[in-house]
Amino acid sequence: MRFFTLFCSVICAGFVAATPCFAAHAYAQFGDIKYAKGFDHFDYVNPSAPKGGEISLVSPASSSSFDKYNPFTLKGTAPPGLDGLVFETLLTSNYEEPTTAYGLLAEDVSVAADKLSATFTLNPLARFHDGTPVSAADVKYAFDKLISKEAAPQFRSIFTDVKGATVVSERVVRFEFKRVNAELPLIVGNLPVFSRAWGGGKALDKIVTDTPIGSGPYKIGKVDFGRDIQYVRDPSYWARDLGVRRGLFNFDRILFKLYKDNTAQLEAFKAGEFDYIQCFISREWARAYKGKAFDDGRLIKRELKHGNAGDFQGFIFNTRLHKFKDPRVRRAIGLALDYEWMNRQIFYNSYTRVRGYFVGSDFEAVGLPSADELKYLEPIRSKLSAQVFTDPVPVPPITQLDPVTGETLRDHLRLAKTLLEAAGWHYADGALRDARGEAFKMEFLDNSGGMGRVVTPFAKNLEKLGIDVNYRIVDSAVLQKRMDVFDFEVISMRNIGSEAPGTELLERFGSKAADTEGSSNFIGLKDPAVDALLEQVVTAQTKDQLKGSVKALDRVLRHGYYAVPHWYGSVHRVAWRSGRFEIPVVTPRYYQPESWILSTWWASAPNLRGEH
Repeated sequence: MRFFTLFCSVICAGFVAATPCFAAHAYAQFGDIKYAKGFDHFDYVNPSAPKGGEISLVSPASSSSFDKYNPFTLKGTAPPGLDGLVFETLLTSNYEEPTTAYGLLAEDVSVAADKLSATFTLNPLARFHDGTPVSAADVKYAFDKLISKEAAPQFRSIFTDVKGATVVSERVVRFEFKRVNAELPLIVGNLPVFSRAWGGGKALDKIVTDTPIGSGPYKIGKVDFGRDIQYVRDPSYWARDLGVRRGLFNFDRILFKLYKDNTAQLEAFKAGEFDYIQCFISREWARAYKGKAFDDGRLIKRELKHGNAGDFQGFIFNTRLHKFKDPRVRRAIGLALDYEWMNRQIFYNSYTRVRGYFVGSDFEAVGLPSADELKYLEPIRSKLSAQVFTDPVPVPPITQLDPVTGETLRDHLRLAKTLLEAAGWHYADGALRDARGEAFKMEFLDNSGGMGRVVTPFAKNLEKLGIDVNYRIVDSAVLQKRMDVFDFEVISMRNIGSEAPGTELLERFGSKAADTEGSSNFIGLKDPAVDALLEQVVTAQTKDQLKGSVKALDRVLRHGYYAVPHWYGSVHRVAWRSGRFEIPVVTPRYYQPESWILSTWWASAPNLRGEH
């Protein structure tokens, strides 16, 4: 890391004077920091971009409604955009360096020589929207609230290795860590900070519709509560001249419109109700994103290239249920998915099959275990099946005449039948039944209906095995509530690919999270071998250590058959209204289109004159 070593005073990590620590305007978990102290702007922005105009969009990740202004609690649904536009963090990431963050609310970060604490000095300019300074007491307040039972439980998982926060002085706050973990300064640096005055002293989980008091570039504007929400740019935004903000957040107004389903969204876009949309359904992209408005250039349709790691997407089994506890059962179900037929008939050959949990990245396991993986697998050999060491990492089978094995879907269904019988499930009286005679039934939950065309042919193959499938569509809010308490059998899940996987994996695969309502461990995974590998991941001190431990984790998870892998795309499919926006010359390597557009694009001249 390119830090400069200082001999710090008492305020540096709380040690006595002359204790060495590392301090800088940025923190890098691995490698160099690209931008020097006092840099003018990120390379992928236009530092002279004019401010003004507006953009309206529908968030693909949002619910069809919202009922609160508090994104930090478990109950209820917050509106899209709130986290990134209204609230800020001590450090801020960028679209070029996955494991580096630069000072935002904090102008300086100091890491103690023993790496068991990090101290942040706040920027004296930092202000909340009510004009009050952002203080160390506010930072500690936000941290204490988020790790309390008043907040959604995933925050306790995220900050599980943080002992606590200490106010050193008015603008200095220190975080102490339970163990050495090179990612922890980034984790606490990503702490969302809000004012102690928000809610007027109420408990965090009692703050529902109180207007947030954040420090971000936008405030909440006009709202049609539960349906549409507008954010207005703060003309007095405290960080507008910082290098990490110059050329960013250029729209005066950002409007999110919420719709009940994908069809309503697309028709509204074509009718001119909003300006930008991202498509996740290949059939819609090929057949519905067309017409006169696209032909004459009023609507622009683009496939944007990126360098992101591939997303993981798949049907997730809830292994808390008895019928999904046996990996042979889970593998058998996966063998019934005819992906090649789907890609040809439904997806217009536009996708690549997901192979594992870190597909298309440096962290994906391939073939037999490599030496860098065995370093982490050998110490836990007794906790693992022999196949982890002797067999190539599982990959979804080719269903349309495998050129290597010569097998087809029929062969895979025969293997599935054998696996199910070995697991105690036998076909009798028109259904697959266990030793007690209970029939095997599966319920797929969906909130949009978009998976119906996938589940239908999948269900037909499962029926050949004697499995009765029920595909059920529920409201987004209902689905979220059921997921929060793990009340489901099978759901479709997408995790955005990461160029630097780390502590978030504890929340996704760790045993502790399996019993924590609101966590991301939807699988219900409780495996001491997985926990041991997660420990290695979060304590990795070098990129090579991170690669080896995550590849070992990927291998073990794939041998567990906890999901039926789906597919992923190598481009972002987006469309927007022509003549409204200008785009920076440089496109960053790592980005998600919605956040990139909202932060780096700007309104064209007609919009700046108030036309829309």
